[in-house]
Amino acid sequence: MSIRTADPKLFSGFAPRTVLTIVAFLFLCAVVPTFCAEAPAQAPRLVFMTDFGVLDDSVAICKGVMYSIDPELRIVDLTHQVTPYSILDGARYLFGATPYYPAGTVFVVVVDPTVGSTRKAVIVKSKRGQYFVLPDNGLITLVADRDGLEGAREITTRDWMIGSALSSTFHGRDIFSPVGAHVARGDDWTQVGPEVRVEKLVRLDLKPVRTDDAGIYGEVIATDGPFGNLVTNIDGDEFLKLGYHHGDKVHVTIGTADLTLSFVRTFSDVALKVPLLYIDSRGRVGLAVNQGSFASIYRIKPPAPFSIARLKP
Repeated sequence: MSIRTADPKLFSGFAPRTVLTIVAFLFLCAVVPTFCAEAPAQAPRLVFMTDFGVLDDSVAICKGVMYSIDPELRIVDLTHQVTPYSILDGARYLFGATPYYPAGTVFVVVVDPTVGSTRKAVIVKSKRGQYFVLPDNGLITLVADRDGLEGAREITTRDWMIGSALSSTFHGRDIFSPVGAHVARGDDWTQVGPEVRVEKLVRLDLKPVRTDDAGIYGEVIATDGPFGNLVTNIDGDEFLKLGYHHGDKVHVTIGTADLTLSFVRTFSDVALKVPLLYIDSRGRVGLAVNQGSFASIYRIKPPAPFSIARLKP
């Protein structure tokens, strides 16, 4: 039924303003049919992380490759400031970010100090339903431990790559970017190459945290961005089992240095330039100085052994 043939009785009982709204809507549907169509599905999402930095054209080139495969692609930059060559930093950023993205998200990660060597390029699917396009060098370790892995494939299909002759030093452009875009577009990821047993993927050699009657022992594994806070591998819940509460003094050892710090909720709970111990936003024990750099003041460079003494009764 068109607007012209609509029975006026259909609109009886409606206020004049309501009738005008209905007529306007019907007019738009008649003139612009797509106005009444279902909203289009969201464009595929790809999260991109590298240690390339942003001083040259590397990141832009990789994005150009992705857009050439799928112009509707939505690319989110996780970071391009991963500490150069630090596979551990890349792994922990993935660990921190992935819970906030839905199943189906594709993560393209290029932290690849052995690019061009015999290391494999792979796609890994986690049991959360997320995809990871990256070098097989340990980047997936922390995600694998938390989420579990459903499967993995080695990237060998040349049709999913670009260039007649692959660069030996820029697989971010020639392999990882195009493959990531293909997966995000919805292409069948199992067609990229042969299956790899997930237990055969390269893992980071991480020292396990241990606890005894004296306390808990772990490592300082990184600094937190530009602020100089120390990131440890000790889970906050495990630390709390030592008996501490906010306001308690905590005896810690970092390398050969012994310190007594206040356990607080947030930085401003102590005076300016005073060191502290807290549980960070990722749920790990952290060390900081209120509006200062713990790493610089105490000359700590990760990795460094770290321990916390058990609270004395």
